[in-house]
Order: sequence, then C-alpha cells, then structure tokens
Amino acid sequence: MNAITIRHLDVWFGNGTERSDAVSDVSFDVAEGESFGLVGESGSGKSTILRAIEGIAPNWSGEMSVAGELLSKRRSHQFYRNVQMVFQDPYASLHPRQTVDRVLSEVMRLHGVTDIDSRIDKLLDDVGLGTGFRFRFPHQLSGGQRQRVAIARALAPEPRILLLDEPTSALDVSVQAEILNLLVDLREEHKLTYVMVSHDLGVVGHLCERIAVMKSAEIVEFLGVEEMRKLQATDPYTRHLLESSIHSLR
Repeated sequence: MNAITIRHLDVWFGNGTERSDAVSDVSFDVAEGESFGLVGESGSGKSTILRAIEGIAPNWSGEMSVAGELLSKRRSHQFYRNVQMVFQDPYASLHPRQTVDRVLSEVMRLHGVTDIDSRIDKLLDDVGLGTGFRFRFPHQLSGGQRQRVAIARALAPEPRILLLDEPTSALDVSVQAEILNLLVDLREEHKLTYVMVSHDLGVVGHLCERIAVMKSAEIVEFLGVEEMRKLQATDPYTRHLLESSIHSLR
C-alpha cells in the first residue's frame, strides 16, 4: 500500500510571461513505512515537491494522494494529523518567545490530542532531551537541541508521514549523525513513512532505501540505496552526482 502517490505533478511560480516552472511532470510512489529520498543540486525542485504536498506551494497541477486522501488546493484537518514537516533551519522554525512546553502543547491542542502533560514528557524522552528541557526557550538550546524540539513538534499530533526538508544541513557535522540516528530510531518506533530532501547523498544513504534524482525540475532516475552506493546509475547526471559524492557514500 502506498502512503504517497504523485502523478504528473507540475509546480510553478508566477503566471504568464512571469511563470517559472519549479517541478515538471514528476511522478513517484512512496510505500507505507518506506523512507524515500529526493536528491539533486540546489534549485532542482526537490524542496518544492515537499511544499506542494504540504500545501504551501499554491500553484500546482497533477494528482497527489497522501495517506489515502486525494489532495485538492486546500488540505483537510485530518491531512495535518497524518502529515507533518520538519524544516531545514531549527533556528527559524521555533518561536523565540515560546517555551518548549508551549510549542508542543499548542500543537496538541490544535489537533485535539488529550493527556497533553504526559505526552510532552514522552515526546521529549523520545527525541533524547528529557523533561529538563520542557520550560526552556529556544535561545537556551543548541542547534541540535532545537532540531530535536522541531522533530518532537512534528510528532506531537501522531502523524503517519514526516516530510524532512534538509533536516541536518544547518547543523554542525558532529551533530548531524546524532539527528540522523534519532530519525532512524523514531521511524521504527512510530512506524513512520519518510520523504527526505537532501543535496547530501551520504545523508540520504543513511536514512533512505530508495531515491529519486532531480535535475532542472524533473526526475531523471530512480535508484535503490545499494545501487547508489555501488554507483550503478544509468543517467549521466546521476553518475556525475554519485562520483562527486563517493567518499560520503562509503
């Protein structure tokens, strides 16, 4: 069963002579429980796909079905229970004047989650922070700790799918592996489906079983992660991308 089905997706910005196509005729499936990666250079359209799924890229056409729901221009309340997004920058994604407790409790109230008090403690434990962080403000947290809070916030409504937009790229190299390992553990514990965007093939290889390679708004090739590690690509652009990242794939 597929958690996500995308067919002939086009996403664009502007209209008429000002139109710029960011995604062109993209189709793919993500099986329930799978971790799927979208890779490519900056500007290739990979993050725009996540934004289209999430409903924050307004100009799109094609067909998107997510968690059994055929998506229209507006997303349902149930969609946001099922699908949550973790953004690239943990410094920008948290309100500077809200404690961790307030960030998490507001999300749960919005989605009608009960037993908020104990759920917050469990979420903080799940992301490796513990209850001692509950009443801290973002400026009292490191970058890695902020991203853990952002992941806890995404898990708060108990989603089935997480959209991960370069979740480690703004972090120090020493912290990146910790966050990736956390995401691996959380996926298994919570039976999650991931769609992850990254320009770093080493990161994708750590988390994903299958990838789609994007170039100039289009998908040029699909690869299993073992094929990726063995540099078994047929498209010249994919081969170039893999060869330039060979050290991070080992």
